[in-house]
Amino acid sequence: MLHVISAQGQGGAGHQLRLLVRGLPHDCEVVTLARAGTVTAAIRDGGTTVHELGTGKGTATIVGLRRLIRHGRFDVVHTHLYRACVQGRFAARLAGVRHIVATAYHLSEQRIEGRPASAGARALYLAGERAGQATIAVTPAVAGRLRAWGVPDARITVIPKAVDPAEFRHDPALRAVARARLGIAPGVPVIGGVGRLAHGGGFDHLIRAVGEVPGATLLLVGDGPARVALQRLAGIEGVTDRVRFAGAVGHVREMLCAMDVFASPPGSATAGLVVLEALAAGLPAVYATCPPLEDLAAARAAVDGTHRLSARDPQSLPRALRTEVLCHQERHGSRLPARSAGDRYCAKAMAAAVDRVYDQVTAQ
Repeated sequence: MLHVISAQGQGGAGHQLRLLVRGLPHDCEVVTLARAGTVTAAIRDGGTTVHELGTGKGTATIVGLRRLIRHGRFDVVHTHLYRACVQGRFAARLAGVRHIVATAYHLSEQRIEGRPASAGARALYLAGERAGQATIAVTPAVAGRLRAWGVPDARITVIPKAVDPAEFRHDPALRAVARARLGIAPGVPVIGGVGRLAHGGGFDHLIRAVGEVPGATLLLVGDGPARVALQRLAGIEGVTDRVRFAGAVGHVREMLCAMDVFASPPGSATAGLVVLEALAAGLPAVYATCPPLEDLAAARAAVDGTHRLSARDPQSLPRALRTEVLCHQERHGSRLPARSAGDRYCAKAMAAAVDRVYDQVTAQ
């Protein structure tokens, strides 16, 4: 199996690929079309061969991929993210590979895997799709967008992104080290948020809300174009000394260990995976959107220690945070048990589901 990915950032598709190759019962290699990053290093450290083609032009990348695929004599090529899905599927077809799978992560009317969704970009994506056999959508919404573009329903399979709960288990020693580095005293309650700091991303709500939670510190993990604006907002709200910007991290476990309450505010661009990571770390979680937890709540199987925010009540966020901080104090700082949203979102289940797709395409 050859996995082709076009971005190796701090999270998202890169971490999903890391979990996937670790769980598949096949010999896997990875090729990245971007500069090496921490996720690439983690994949390589896990024993998987990683090739780096870098950020070349389209034609040169396709030629390089075709050469690599032919040399490796791969049975299946699996592409991840927009550029890899276009260039990787064309290269695999030119190399004579019959079995080609892709995973679509983020598609909307405005953006395709972070790129402007122009008519040309959509047409190029669909041309690449026709060179493959199957596309995995990570959410029903992505599957719906693929259908709206004309991808046959029979070629689409929904397999949600997953978490390995063992990677997020709480470690008191790690907590102490992280808090010391961040300048947070041991007894201070910490409200945490994780994600890209983008304009309209919702973290402004958290900065305003922490001012209504006496004694609490806000820890924001991630980076992005809105960081400076958020820092200015903290000053305007008078909470500069109570907000810590940790920046981007390779893995969020240490930061989750440092937190006491996790918050995913309205507007945060997440499919809920980071909320599941927080639950695995034993944190109570307040969230605006988390489809896995929403499905469980609708089935009357809500996960303990979770609270969905009201879209109609702007005070629901500070009120929920005050409640969870109070509960944390009543527990004398003890952690909640690690929880999950069920086996469907476990890394082993995700790898098994992808392997079934491989079985289907290789049987054709």
